[in-house]
Amino acid sequence: MPDRGPVLRHDHVGRPHALASLLEPRALLEMALLPASLPLLSAAPRGDGHPVLLMPGFMADEKSLIALKLFLRRKGYDVHTWGLGRNLGFRSKHASALPQKIRYLHHVTGRKVSLVGWSLGGVFSLYGAQNTLECVRNVITLGSPVSVDAAGSQSPPAVRALYRLVSHRLGPTAHVMQPRAKTLREHRRLAIPTSCLYSLGDGVVPPQEATIDGDPALHENIRVPGSHLGLGFNGIVLAIVADRLAQPEGAWKPFQPQGLLGRVWRATAGGGRQDLHSAAV
Repeated sequence: MPDRGPVLRHDHVGRPHALASLLEPRALLEMALLPASLPLLSAAPRGDGHPVLLMPGFMADEKSLIALKLFLRRKGYDVHTWGLGRNLGFRSKHASALPQKIRYLHHVTGRKVSLVGWSLGGVFSLYGAQNTLECVRNVITLGSPVSVDAAGSQSPPAVRALYRLVSHRLGPTAHVMQPRAKTLREHRRLAIPTSCLYSLGDGVVPPQEATIDGDPALHENIRVPGSHLGLGFNGIVLAIVADRLAQPEGAWKPFQPQGLLGRVWRATAGGGRQDLHSAAV
């Protein structure tokens, strides 16, 4: 395998493409088509039974995670949801409770915990991980704004307005301004395997915010097809999550899809090295 260059964020600038935002309702079609992904999901590797903690996106609750939860349980994982109700944006009580939940799962199972967060849930995953590094096996984010710059969120105006109305008057960048978010704000990456799944068809979080710069030995950006609202019901996404979770502890390797997943992923997401790592290699 050739040497890999540094992992780099996607070079998109500004908001998501306007057409992608207008077409977000196609998530309903993606949900309806999930049964067609059964051959792909059946071919995904089984897990080793370690605990996996799922976190929902903004304005969503545990019910939105049903496809991920059922699929990963069938693959043999000890799956949990965050148990904090609907994700209404950054709340100090959530940021405090999440590390406790991770430590508890680590304690009762005796194994490190994998964190999977959809949208804003991915940001909470990184918050939790940075405070419990000794308890976390890896982090997987799905369309999460993990690299917001000083200029602030580039999500569509309607999304920012909703966040201001429901959560914080400063909008989506409020969570980045918190003192406990210093690591995220400064784009310092955790020394644990981190996989950021992103889509150019995401109409909510632009690709430069859903990807990270990092060390190719620990970090990666993986391009997937689909909408933002459909990521948790996207068969290709679910199969990639299973592939990433199945990496042996302490022997993590970057995503190199083989077999049916490799063929489907290359046909739908592009399949180039840029699509995998956003890196010059």
